[in-house]
Amino acid sequence: MNHALVVVTPGERGRRLLREAGEYAAATDAELVLLTVIPEQEFEEKRRAVAGIGSSDAVYTLEQAEESAERGAMALADEELAGVDVSYRPVGTIGREAAAILDVARAEGVDHVFLGGRKRSPTGKALFGDVAQTVLLSFDGPVTVVMGEDAVDSSTSDANTVA
Repeated sequence: MNHALVVVTPGERGRRLLREAGEYAAATDAELVLLTVIPEQEFEEKRRAVAGIGSSDAVYTLEQAEESAERGAMALADEELAGVDVSYRPVGTIGREAAAILDVARAEGVDHVFLGGRKRSPTGKALFGDVAQTVLLSFDGPVTVVMGEDAVDSSTSDANTVA
């Protein structure tokens, strides 16, 4: 069975990305791996905030963060992929986004990666951003980058696949 990894992010671009990956997975009989990456700094800030509540029982663990990320990814996928004949499962992780994407892609044996890019420059050139560029250069397989900003209507965004 083929496997595709989609980086789940909030916002309209993230929803478009899920739909694009879902269409690919349905057409190729691939299973989707829904990856949510929580930056280390964000995890540490939340952990400190929970610890600051003052209760000795108040802790925020790595496992809780990963489970929360997975629940969010599943909820979004259930909404966006309703009616699409595709199987998917979540993976939540803490760390640097590009490294996490590549690590999970290798561990899961994925054939295709879907992620968001920034937008196009005024001259029409694609601006991938550091994460997308790192994945494009390092992943040994096709990478689909959905361009655009979250506020942009889906009819004006682009999906670019690089093999």
